[in-house]
Amino acid sequence: MASYFDPQAGLSDGTVRLRALRAEDWEALSAAASDPLIWEQHPAHDRWKAEVFRDFFDTALSSGRAYLIVGAATGRVLGSSRYHPGPDDRSVEIGWTFLIRDVWGTDVNRRVKALMFAHALEHFDRVVLYAGLENFRSQRAIEKVGGRRLPDAPNSGGELSAMYEVVKACG
Repeated sequence: MASYFDPQAGLSDGTVRLRALRAEDWEALSAAASDPLIWEQHPAHDRWKAEVFRDFFDTALSSGRAYLIVGAATGRVLGSSRYHPGPDDRSVEIGWTFLIRDVWGTDVNRRVKALMFAHALEHFDRVVLYAGLENFRSQRAIEKVGGRRLPDAPNSGGELSAMYEVVKACG
C-alpha cells in the first residue's frame, strides 16, 4: 500500500511548474487546447472544440488530481496532465497529458514527466501510462521519457490501449 500521496503537490524544476488545476484556469487552458493538431492522433480528435474540451476540463478539475503546466519563468500555460489510480495499489497512472505545439520537440514533456515520476515513485512501485493504439506521437513521447512497452491493455476507461510502465529503481 502506498504512503500518503498528494496528487496535486506543487512540482517545479525551474523551467516548468506544475500546480493544481483550478476552475479559473478554464479560459487559458481551453485556449491552449484549441489547436486541432494537438488532438489529431488522439481518440478524441475533436477535443480542440471548446464544447468538447469542457468535459475534459471539468473531469480533470473534479478528479482532484490534475495539474496545470506552466513555464516557470513566463507563467505561460503549456498544457496539463494528471494522476489516476493505477491498476493495483502499488501503482499510479499518469495520463491525459497535452502540451501546446510551441513546446513539442523541446524538453518540456521530459521535464514534466520527470517531476511526476519522481513524485509518484516516492509513494508507488511503478507508474503506468496509456496511449491510444493509433496515437503514435504519444507512444513515442512515452518511450522517450523511459516508458517500457507492455502488452496492450484496457485503460482506466476500458479502451484497449498501448500500455507502458516506469518502475522504481532498486537500491
